[in-house]
Amino acid sequence: MSVPQYRKAAALALVAGLGLSLAACSTKSDDAKNDASGKVTITVDCQPVGSQKELLKNWNDDVAEFQRQNPNIVIKSVSVGEQCNNPPDFTARLAGGTVTDIFYGYMTDLQQVLDSGQAMDVTQYVNKDTIPTWDSVDPALKEVFSDGGKLYAIPVKNYSMGLVYNKVLFQRAGLDVNNPPRTWPEVRAAAKKIAALGNGIAGYAEYSAGNTGGWHFTSLLYSQGGEMLTPDGKKADFNNAMGKQVLQNLKDMRYGDNSMGSRQLLQWGDLLTNAGAGKVGMFIGAPDTTQAIVSQFQGKFQDWAMGPLPGQDGPAKATLGGGEGYFFKKGLTPEQVKAGLKWIAYQKLTPGKGQFDYVRAKPQNYPVGLPQPLLFAGGSDAQKQELDLRKANANVDTANFAVFEGNPVPIKGEPRNAQAIYAVLDAAMSGVLTNPNANIDALLKTAEGKVNQLLAAGS
Repeated sequence: MSVPQYRKAAALALVAGLGLSLAACSTKSDDAKNDASGKVTITVDCQPVGSQKELLKNWNDDVAEFQRQNPNIVIKSVSVGEQCNNPPDFTARLAGGTVTDIFYGYMTDLQQVLDSGQAMDVTQYVNKDTIPTWDSVDPALKEVFSDGGKLYAIPVKNYSMGLVYNKVLFQRAGLDVNNPPRTWPEVRAAAKKIAALGNGIAGYAEYSAGNTGGWHFTSLLYSQGGEMLTPDGKKADFNNAMGKQVLQNLKDMRYGDNSMGSRQLLQWGDLLTNAGAGKVGMFIGAPDTTQAIVSQFQGKFQDWAMGPLPGQDGPAKATLGGGEGYFFKKGLTPEQVKAGLKWIAYQKLTPGKGQFDYVRAKPQNYPVGLPQPLLFAGGSDAQKQELDLRKANANVDTANFAVFEGNPVPIKGEPRNAQAIYAVLDAAMSGVLTNPNANIDALLKTAEGKVNQLLAAGS
């Protein structure tokens, strides 16, 4: 799961700009076929919401330019709010058959999309004609959206997790802004100093609701060297010393040190709202969380920096990586699929265009220079072009990410049935963050049993 990248804050505006209401944008066959003039119409979701004025304008400008270059294609943009921010809502839309023709999903969503019967195999349509940079896209990302040798979605974002920290609060607490904590004991010590500043500041903040708690539990477990599932993917593998250490660290900070603030059960937008207000010293996130803090939660780029994900007694053993892509709804015509691929190529996979239009983004309230999204394979033509453009148009201090980039941590993907597993682990995370008498052994045993049940049901 990603910040936008994983599903971002709850959207307030459901209709904006070129957007249509979801009800008005039925994706049945009579809505998006070739019309009498020979034009091909497709509906595409996750248009930026109205509160993201510059991003929305960029999207709408891209649609207009794309349609000018491809006069036979009509893009109907849809802002569906919660679907692109909230895993349970995405699942509900998927089950209800109300997804758009080209619809957004996490890298963790492939199985549930396949199970829903909504996914279309687009393998035969993906080539250099439809996506000119396809050969540059990281093969590992293509594999994430493949099953049985068939491709069901196109990757458009990729991320890995590290320690995001507030430089202003670090300075006020007497901490070295150029040397963030590298171990969880160091995180605990730094969190105590930051929380001692008072005024409602949390030294370290953590998620524990809306599947985000389980998502972060996974990354924290990876830092310990653990695995969420057994190698065959059939059983839970987190009810062990490493899983217990994850929860013990949080319980110690929450109740032993009182360094995590009193408000818990945080979801994505809750934590970043507090961060934007200068009330959070550290949290786990991807580089683009700083983008969200600024563009959606009124924070400042210069206040934030990143280090690698901490380990328990040394460097982290691994960190969580993930991202998102666009699926194709079953039943589309070949012309619609090709039109959708061309749009994704233009908006998401072309250096200098769409999300990579750094010249346009540079003067806007949008960061250029973050080490993300990492879509193209190292050394590929598109990767070189994207990196050159990023460096030439950087509007943030790339030194803020130097420690993160200079100390890479091995990346692990998300587990099978990730969203369902994350929902189960929310209870364990919320347990240690809301109950000073929480029994860690019992929380993990309960979670283990529930995960084993859902894995057995899906086997």
